[in-house]
Amino acid sequence: MYKRKIEQTLIAWKAKKDHKPLVIKGCRQCGKTSSVLDFANKHYNHVIYLDFHEHKEYKAFFAGALNVDTLLMNISAGIRESKFVPGKTCLVFDEIQDCPNARSSLKFFKLDGRYDVICTGSLLGVNGYKTKEEREEEANASIPVGYEQIITMYPMDYEEWLWANGIQQQHIDYLRSCLEKESPVNEAIHQRMRELLLRYVVVGGMPEAVVTFLETNNINDVLEVQHGIVETYKADMLKNALQEDKSRIRECFESIPAQLAKENKKFQYSVIRKGARSSQYAGSLQWIEDAGIIQRCHNTSITELPLGGNAINDVFKVYLTDIGLLISMLDDGTAWSILQGDMLGYKGAIFENLAADIFCKMGRKLYYFQKEGGLELDFLIRYKGECCPVECKARTGNTKSLQTVLKHPEHYHIYHALKVGDYNIGRSGAILTLPFYMTFLLTDL
Repeated sequence: MYKRKIEQTLIAWKAKKDHKPLVIKGCRQCGKTSSVLDFANKHYNHVIYLDFHEHKEYKAFFAGALNVDTLLMNISAGIRESKFVPGKTCLVFDEIQDCPNARSSLKFFKLDGRYDVICTGSLLGVNGYKTKEEREEEANASIPVGYEQIITMYPMDYEEWLWANGIQQQHIDYLRSCLEKESPVNEAIHQRMRELLLRYVVVGGMPEAVVTFLETNNINDVLEVQHGIVETYKADMLKNALQEDKSRIRECFESIPAQLAKENKKFQYSVIRKGARSSQYAGSLQWIEDAGIIQRCHNTSITELPLGGNAINDVFKVYLTDIGLLISMLDDGTAWSILQGDMLGYKGAIFENLAADIFCKMGRKLYYFQKEGGLELDFLIRYKGECCPVECKARTGNTKSLQTVLKHPEHYHIYHALKVGDYNIGRSGAILTLPFYMTFLLTDL
């Protein structure tokens, strides 16, 4: 197990007095189950693990009364090695979306208080196809509003990637001090971080891909893992979506590289299929988002805080949650070119999706600004109490739009800006340039 930030979240949850059952949602294969089981085995004497996806028969434990004593009797009868000791037992419900009654039971576990429950869900909230029996089960079940805590887990973020590659806290603290002082990073550290960034672009944060790369150093093996994950996603689309949505969901997903290849990266339904309309595909795109596979980046009507309040709901860009999966969907040889520092004509899309990957895994929602006439800012974030543009450029990237908004603060209310790319720290007036690998340090709200 490589170090994951979710462990500290779980420790804080357990330490909180009168904590609620915990539900961890996120895309498939981002490390939810392994992280939860690792934590549970470290912090509890007894762990009862129920995987509702692999063991459909476990749903029968929750078919009748949901009071805790009845559930314990059912579970202990079905799983002989289970042992329940108040305060020392943790129940782990894996793929809880496959057993709605198990989720309903969280209310009773909370009111009872003797046992901790942690749940994981990969497709929570997606609009899926179910059998008649499953629809009836879901209709009769209730979401335990007020009796559960829900958090979102992502694939490994860039900082976790650095930890996995042996970067110590002292190195991250050094980078943070360079950011605060706006002083260039030591050349040796700078080159090492540049190298790790390019590797992260190719590998991404899916735990299996990370482990494969660190153990084999073989990009072809990594691509095989990533292709397998992408195929799993496609299989989910065919298996779990409504019948009429199956092909449309897959078409939406497979159009993402082409969407990002455009000069104007606004998501356009006509790119999916000629003549396609929002009314046909909006639900399909929502399915992919609900599954945690993509992140939307909304255009804003003005460059002011709060960004969410100024977002335009039907104008957005779409990025893969994990940059490595995007690279795996591109032409053969792309990964090798990136490791050589050559991103060719697609570099704009790669840089933007890399920033989206880093920002969303930090918990930031994604926003950009574009208006007729060509003015466009790649991202807008809240930084140090201001609305701050973030431009993702190569070493010689054009910042005409950035210069325009900075020259007219009376109209755009922008006073400072960030430019991230393949260079060291520097400042030119109101623009602070940063190496791309520092993007994860932009945590000051």
